[in-house]
Amino acid sequence: MIHVVHHPDYVTEAPGRSTYRSGKNGAIRDLLRRRTDVAWHEPQPMPQHWLEATHDPDYVAEVLAAAVPREKERRIGFPVTATVARRSQVVPGGTWLAAHLALRHGFAANTAGGSHHALATTGAGYCVFNDLAIAATRLVEEGSVARLLIVDVDVHQGDGTAALTAADPRIATYSIHAEKNFPVRKARSTLDVGLADGTGDDDYIDTLATTLTPLLDRHRPDLILYQGGVDPFADDRLGRLALSQDGLVRRDRLIAALAIARGVPVASTVGGGYGDDVMALAQRHVRVIGTLSDMFGQAEVAPTQYPFTLAGEAPPA
Repeated sequence: MIHVVHHPDYVTEAPGRSTYRSGKNGAIRDLLRRRTDVAWHEPQPMPQHWLEATHDPDYVAEVLAAAVPREKERRIGFPVTATVARRSQVVPGGTWLAAHLALRHGFAANTAGGSHHALATTGAGYCVFNDLAIAATRLVEEGSVARLLIVDVDVHQGDGTAALTAADPRIATYSIHAEKNFPVRKARSTLDVGLADGTGDDDYIDTLATTLTPLLDRHRPDLILYQGGVDPFADDRLGRLALSQDGLVRRDRLIAALAIARGVPVASTVGGGYGDDVMALAQRHVRVIGTLSDMFGQAEVAPTQYPFTLAGEAPPA
């Protein structure tokens, strides 16, 4: 059984040039609906005080009121409407819920999230709130985990996540990305691995294994939040790497194998993936979820006991 977190507010209209009208998150939902092994969970919006534990309260207020200044909207890449504000508050709740489901079941997935460019006082790079940093901060502060690792395999560096969690030694961040891609000014993750343009499957997998393994053993996390971006794919519109579809699968299998060998649960978010064929992008994201789920389904990862009641199964809207 795959435990999947989804909310109707995740789904927004796609750009006019798209081949799929419900947007990437709607396509991910619809592809997962075809499976018979999905347990659906609907998150609650992240409470405002937890948003403010990561982001500046004035910026949080701007977003929730859909009153973000024009210069910040330009940095985000789109207007922050009331619809966007609702989505921005519920996505971090989804990542937090996926984390708790992973602690219980070994693996769980959020069908949105991975908004790793959002900073304390502004969004950036199509990210409004940083769901990874918000969820990580809440998880360690509420005592659900003692140590947490954010593994970011998006083609772009997770600069916002690194900056927002840098002061908390309980949270470690790992980013493997195209060095010359956005953002121009990189933040400092616990470990950054910048790759040359055109890096392909074998070099990528070798580098991932040799750099992530020591960090896992050094930090010894109780949970991995996985930003499973698919934009390292060779044909991605905003990527500069050259992974094949098989390379993406090998990447995700390696992440799962490293986690399973250490008894560490994984909660995934979708992250980046860009192109006009939204269904093709969604298929790559769903393949990430399926690959991780298959790996954990063949393994035994002991559940964590904690005093939280989680949302029950619900059909996706």
